[in-house]
Amino acid sequence: MEQWRYRNKLEYSFGQGQEGELICGFHAPGSWSRIESLEDCLLASARGNELRTRALEALRAQDLRPYDRREQNGFLRNLIVREGVRTGQAQLRLVTSPGPFDTDAFTAALEDVESIIWTQAPGVAETTRGGRDELLSGTPAIEEELCGMRFSLSSEAFFQTNTQMAEALYGIVGEYAALQGWERVYDLCCGIGTIGLTLAPRAAEVTGVEIVPEAVEDAQRNARANEIANARFIPGDVRVVLKELAARAERPDLIVVDPPRAGLSSKVVARIAQAAPKRIVYVSCNPTTLAPNAAQLVEEGYRLVKVRVVDQFPQTPHIECVALLERAGQS
Repeated sequence: MEQWRYRNKLEYSFGQGQEGELICGFHAPGSWSRIESLEDCLLASARGNELRTRALEALRAQDLRPYDRREQNGFLRNLIVREGVRTGQAQLRLVTSPGPFDTDAFTAALEDVESIIWTQAPGVAETTRGGRDELLSGTPAIEEELCGMRFSLSSEAFFQTNTQMAEALYGIVGEYAALQGWERVYDLCCGIGTIGLTLAPRAAEVTGVEIVPEAVEDAQRNARANEIANARFIPGDVRVVLKELAARAERPDLIVVDPPRAGLSSKVVARIAQAAPKRIVYVSCNPTTLAPNAAQLVEEGYRLVKVRVVDQFPQTPHIECVALLERAGQS
């Protein structure tokens, strides 16, 4: 397991240095407005660091101003660097306030990058999501290989930031799923379909549910690219879609769920329990939200069988957990 240089995606912010120069780095600890410059991020690959540096130099050459988070004005906001560790492909996404800049000069300085996207964000919030995207160069998505499959990653698609440990994580999911080939599987909060598609060869059918339409399009494209015919992906809210599937008497044997850090709402947990799968595999990046969700499932008639921790984010306090719950009385 790599302890350094393992992240395949990093989000940087632009700011102003002590001499008034344009800098690119991270927010200072405890500060929403001050940006600390950096020369070498030890969690980024050598190429990722190089691409950040080259992008910064190209933007400095245009004398562009960073976004001032106190005054809420300025142009340059964020730079997202994403890499396909196994494919060698890279994507840069530049987030700015609305307004023009020399896009030709910017892409010319980064001509070896497979995908360059410009996002104009009109709001004042510190976020890299949303806004109006424009493809400046290359393809709108890059590819990564995982668990023997190839996945297409659009600019805002969720993908585990540690490719090597993602394979270990999904291996545990497969172990806990213990599929025998006849099961109906629901993959909830499925994103671009990574978990569901890795389980599909050992299941009768897989249904993925995801609220982000673009992620569902990625999942469908990934299923086709990997020649997986027994997986379908449905856009929509998990609570609503589960109710619709239950109305059609489509009961799952296994539910896999990988929610965001906030975990699942109590209503979604109740809907999962109502679907009555024999087994639930819960992937969590936040044990403090896994705990109350698991407790509610126990109240709904499940038992927590085991939990395994995965060091998905070395050098940080963050971890991933995989929990297995089985319906009470299930052997």
